[in-house]
Amino acid sequence: MTSLDKPTEGTDQSPSDHARAVTEAALFEAFGGVRGMVETVVPGLLFVAIFTVNKDLHLSAIAALAVSLVLVVVRLARKDTVKHAFSGVFGVAFGVVFAMFTGNAKDFYLPGMLYTLGLALAYIITTLAGVPLIGLILGPVFKENLSWRTRNPGRKKAYAKASWAWGLILLAKCAILFPLYWWADTAQLGWVLVALKIPPFLLAVWLTWVFLAKAPAPIDVFAEMEAEEQAEKERKAALAAESGEATSGRHRRDM
Repeated sequence: MTSLDKPTEGTDQSPSDHARAVTEAALFEAFGGVRGMVETVVPGLLFVAIFTVNKDLHLSAIAALAVSLVLVVVRLARKDTVKHAFSGVFGVAFGVVFAMFTGNAKDFYLPGMLYTLGLALAYIITTLAGVPLIGLILGPVFKENLSWRTRNPGRKKAYAKASWAWGLILLAKCAILFPLYWWADTAQLGWVLVALKIPPFLLAVWLTWVFLAKAPAPIDVFAEMEAEEQAEKERKAALAAESGEATSGRHRRDM
């Protein structure tokens, strides 16, 4: 049972409070919570810390990749969701390969920076296209899939606002990091990047929570499908019963 399926404690919770609680749970599940943030920060922090001390690209890169793998192993051992840890491993691995290939320690951060830029553009472009990315991400978590596009305009508007927030916040982050990539040294860039890992993310998540907590409740399409299937079963059972009664009646008349 996921956090979204757990019953709410107490019986006096208002609908608005319940909506906020469900939104918090969905955001926590979608973005990995505290552990997800730690898994995002630790590899880069270890890389820049080691490189600041000894300027050894190979040692710094290997240490960052090793700690990412350890985080995955810990998740597997605890039988937790590994998608956030695995995404961290892939991100670190790309950075390690790129930095090793170019011999420039700053290039350890370049794949992640390019990913951030691409993600920012994706949020903005999908919103302009009428299918805001945050809705595509959170729709399955809220069990509404894409119902918000055509059946819940208030929710679609909230997703659009949240996607704009994510896109603009990530663009602002890129506007800080890319000039530093060219002008600053590896240690300076690394420490600024580590410092910018969590605050922009928390701001975007908080704004998403604000917009969605005020939006109409999601339409649970899974519950609708289950209700339709149950109604269909009952209809078939009723037809079968009627058919059986009719057959029995004819049989009695023929006797």
